[in-house]
Amino acid sequence: MNAPCSSCADDVAALSAIAATASAPAPAPAIRPVSADVSRSAWLAVGSIAVGTFAMVTTEFLPIGLLTDIGAGLQVSDGTAGLMVTMPGVLAALAGPALIVASGRLDRRTVMVTLTALLVVSNLLAAFAPNFATMLAARLLLGLCVGGFWTFAPSAATQLVADASKARAMSMVLAGVSVATVLGVPAGALVGTLVGWRAAFGVTGLLAAAVLAVQVWLLPAMPPARAIVARDLLKPLTRPMARVGLLAVLFLVAGHFAAYTYLKPLLQQVYGLGPGAVTALLLAYGAVGFVGTFVGGSLLARSVRSAALAAALLLATALLLSTLVGGGFVAATLVILTWGAAFGMIPVAMTGWMMEAMPDAPEAGQALLVSGFQVAIATGALLGGLVVDGWGISATMLTSGALVLVAAAIVGGLGRGAGRSALAPAPAERG
Repeated sequence: MNAPCSSCADDVAALSAIAATASAPAPAPAIRPVSADVSRSAWLAVGSIAVGTFAMVTTEFLPIGLLTDIGAGLQVSDGTAGLMVTMPGVLAALAGPALIVASGRLDRRTVMVTLTALLVVSNLLAAFAPNFATMLAARLLLGLCVGGFWTFAPSAATQLVADASKARAMSMVLAGVSVATVLGVPAGALVGTLVGWRAAFGVTGLLAAAVLAVQVWLLPAMPPARAIVARDLLKPLTRPMARVGLLAVLFLVAGHFAAYTYLKPLLQQVYGLGPGAVTALLLAYGAVGFVGTFVGGSLLARSVRSAALAAALLLATALLLSTLVGGGFVAATLVILTWGAAFGMIPVAMTGWMMEAMPDAPEAGQALLVSGFQVAIATGALLGGLVVDGWGISATMLTSGALVLVAAAIVGGLGRGAGRSALAPAPAERG
């Protein structure tokens, strides 16, 4: 099989080409499927955290759209039923900072899987609660989950992807929070109207169980870069802008939840709407709130102060308007659309505020912001319960509007140092 001598040079050239090909790195098609599989698994894992966060926030706010139904079913007043919102907020405010310190260098995979498992248990316990005491126990367990999720989920998601994709992973998790904030209540109200409030908790529990299965399957080991110590959590209190943001959050979120906890009774008792109209307006609230999130992001690109001030003034307008426009579906629609748009802006505005205040320590700022939100949620729900039981729904709306106006004054008067957001694109270079 020897070739003629005249072709030796050609044979040598061919053999050299074959040898070079054999010694070269494997061609891209042989590597791409492995890389694609790894990338797909990582993003599915990020997605499981985002959906888990959605399930957690939905569970937190579920009683708001079902308050009167749960109160009647467990034989307590609307004001007492409001404790289902207050109690998780109290525990979550303490749990977030405490868990991040107590966890030390514990693998974040273990932390996330445990928190999701507790979320499943909380929902199932609420779904089968024979009395209000059992319901409160389920809600306290939820408070632990809320504090943990808000603290660990964003950083856990960023550990799953490459540096270039960390912002996208963070956005996915925050999207889960935002969507649940504006859609969780109407979705829960819809399920409750169709098949009962216990089924609403059951459905959320099944969603959390599915998330748990995916996390057990896909989450890799996620050791933290370093352990957070208690003194790290005090750093935001040393920054003037961070202090102003936390103070504004206390009044803004407390004012919102003092009224929002009793949104369904407002629509039923003040506007005289039936179950179908109430569900439709709660869904409209969620839809316009989702739009409000993007409006807030657009304002944030210009100035965090403008975004926060716009959110506060729009929310105050909705709350005060609710006592002035009379009854009926049209009046209720006007209030609900304004209210939903306003609250959709609040999370993105205040997150951007804290990121600008704490560019060198974002995790510490986030931990205290979470505590501030939860303290305000608990305080607002408790205050709303006291006012609604003592003076009625309209008085609760006026009280809430006054609290939000205080927040607007804090942002407008003390927040003058807040400028462009840390999330905003860098300005173009000048020529």
